[in-house]
Amino acid sequence: MKAVQLDKSEIWDLLYEVKDPEVPVLSIAELGVLRDITFENENYIITITPTYSGCPAMRAIEDEIIEVLHANQIDNFKIKTVFSPAWTTDWMSNEAKQKLKDYGIAPPEKSTFDHLASILNKKKTPTTCPFCNSTNTKLTSAFGSTACKALHYCNNCNQPFEEFKCH
Repeated sequence: MKAVQLDKSEIWDLLYEVKDPEVPVLSIAELGVLRDITFENENYIITITPTYSGCPAMRAIEDEIIEVLHANQIDNFKIKTVFSPAWTTDWMSNEAKQKLKDYGIAPPEKSTFDHLASILNKKKTPTTCPFCNSTNTKLTSAFGSTACKALHYCNNCNQPFEEFKCH
């Protein structure tokens, strides 16, 4: 089969449709997992970074990338996983954070630097409830359904909720 030659932006558009299997309201591009697309030696190099080094969703994400590219007759590609620089919620757009909130997951409210500084200075602010916007919340578990989320409880609306952690 002859390799299809597309512009880098067209590959981005195709991969923008690949959703994160653990947070299906976000694409891997919106999440910041899709880092770069280059064309080298007649191959597209798709660079991805996991939200955590041991993220169990990475295999599913790779499989979906392969499926999307093959469905569009693109066979000349390699997927490259990079761990440095480490993924950060700073790579998420405000639109992606709003999608998380609308989905019922508290988005990160600060930059990673500001979040870490507040912890070091023992001035961590409460997480805002995505359902009622109250800050009368408490952390119930540092880990939620996945390692990239923490579990909280809202004392105002009595709802448990997850927070997408800053890192």
